[in-house]
Amino acid sequence: MKLLPAGLGLAFLLAAMAAVPQFADEYIVGVALSLAMWIALTESWVLLSGLTGYVSLGHVVFYGIGSYVGVLVWQQVPMWQMIALAGLSSGLFALVVGYPVLRVRGPYFVMLTFGIAELVKFVVIDIEAQLGEFSRLVLGGPSVTDLYYVMLGMAAAAVVLTYAVGRSRAGYALRAIRENEEAAETVGVPVARYKLAVFALSAVIPGMVGAVMAVRSSYFEPSQAFDPVISFTIVTMAIIGGSDNARGPLVGSAFLVILSELLWDRAPQMYMILLGLLLIAFVLFAPGGVTAWRLPRFGGARR
Repeated sequence: MKLLPAGLGLAFLLAAMAAVPQFADEYIVGVALSLAMWIALTESWVLLSGLTGYVSLGHVVFYGIGSYVGVLVWQQVPMWQMIALAGLSSGLFALVVGYPVLRVRGPYFVMLTFGIAELVKFVVIDIEAQLGEFSRLVLGGPSVTDLYYVMLGMAAAAVVLTYAVGRSRAGYALRAIRENEEAAETVGVPVARYKLAVFALSAVIPGMVGAVMAVRSSYFEPSQAFDPVISFTIVTMAIIGGSDNARGPLVGSAFLVILSELLWDRAPQMYMILLGLLLIAFVLFAPGGVTAWRLPRFGGARR
């Protein structure tokens, strides 16, 4: 009985977002594109960190790798192949580093993922310096509206994927790993295989998103593509919305995108201060996020 309202709500949201270019100017379409981007990125983070409890602070590494691969093959292959190659490259990178990385837990995993993202960033910077390329222009891209529909499709796919995995047998196994990894392994859950699979799966969408955003910005610079603020923002959106289900990133992304549009141009320092305060407040007082709140019913009773 719960599937119908959830499906109808998602369908209504996607229909509303798909209609944005029909009545909005280019600026609003750009904001909607940004919202779709953050939804896709946050959903992919929830797929890993929300379900397994392995909190990643280096999710931007997959975004950056996708951006770099997309720029390297731009105009050499069709755009859909460029996006696919970017996602595949990020997924393969996750498979390569996943097994050793996922052997550590807790704060060590957080620090390790952040360190890997910074390491890859400086490796790319060094490669570009050796090639004599300190930045790359990406010219001849599609219109903002076309890119928006591509990004909206990725966001929808990310929502459906997170929801499907969360409701599947694998999702319950991942939650068992989150609650007690040793106990899950004792009862027969293939812990290492599940962790590696979801780690690689969560990397594909950010890689594809990174390629699209490189075309959108018409410019690639490693320090921007691998900016750790992207990872911090993803974590904040997930925590504000609720990091254990597919609905949370929708709420968290919409809230912070609106806040960003209101404050970023006028008071960027204030925006970052509020971002930090919101993260602290939700971690301390509402760790389940907005979607975990229960409003009082009529008559004062609570659910």
